[in-house]
Order: sequence, then C-alpha cells, then structure tokens
Amino acid sequence: MARSTPIPEGFLEVGHIRRAHGLRGDVFVQLVTDRTERLAVGSALSSAQGEVTVESSKLLPNGRWVVKFDQIADRTAAEAWTNVALHAAPIDDIDALWFHELIGSKVVEADGTERGTCTKVLTNPAADILELDTGHLVPTTFVVAQVDGVVTVEVPDGLFELLDD
Repeated sequence: MARSTPIPEGFLEVGHIRRAHGLRGDVFVQLVTDRTERLAVGSALSSAQGEVTVESSKLLPNGRWVVKFDQIADRTAAEAWTNVALHAAPIDDIDALWFHELIGSKVVEADGTERGTCTKVLTNPAADILELDTGHLVPTTFVVAQVDGVVTVEVPDGLFELLDD
C-alpha cells in the first residue's frame, strides 16, 4: 500500500509518471505544462507518494520524456509510481499567464468596461480561451495585462456583441 504525503499548498500539477521504462528505475513522464525546466536535473517534484528529485531526463524523438529520479532505484520501485501525479511550486514569470491566476479574475476592456469574471480557461491549439461567467469567450491573445485579480483585454470590435445578438 502506497503512503500518502500531502502536496504543499499552492503547488501546481505539472505532470504524471506514466510507467516504468527499462530495468534501472527510469520512468516515462507526461508533462501537462510547456515548462520543460520542470524536468531539469536537480528539480524537486512532490507527489502523494513523496518528493522525487530529477537525476536525469531525456526527451525522446516521439515527444515523450524518460526520467530517472533519485528516489526510484529499479523497475520494481518504478512500477509502484505508475500514474502518480507530480506537483511543483509555481514559477515566478511576470510575462506568463497562469491558469490558476486567471480563474476568478475580473475581465475588463482597456477602456474600463467590465465584461465579467473568468470561470474557466479552455485549452485550444490556436490560443487558450478565457470563459467568462457571462458566456463570452476571449482568446488569451487579447490579454494585455493582469494585475491584482483584474485581467485587461483589447478585443476586436464586435467580439462581445456576438453573443448578445
């Protein structure tokens, strides 16, 4: 039976260990972030099974990561980590938009017109989309600022009127 370790408050899910790879304790890791530095040598990640530290990592040509964690010694140990979620502290990047900070934020146009509150961020290949409590959808490409729970957007004329018609 696996032990359960609490995830530190404020930590974000960054990936999952999928399955063992080979005999030496390597595992496949699927990131749910575009921040590949999460798998840099020396990175510490938390999980319900405890903390792990990246000993080595390699991106395969098929886009999958093979990672060796210090705490996983062999294949038997690696198999016990199958499908375990990995968490880490948020990265301090002033130029990045973070889903956990967008949700619950008030959305206003540059002229100050309030448009609603962001209830969800939808993943989309072209651009992620803010879903507002008013039903409006706003691509994140139109976000020009995010300060203290307020997201400022500059949208093309008519975007908010589309739903109103």
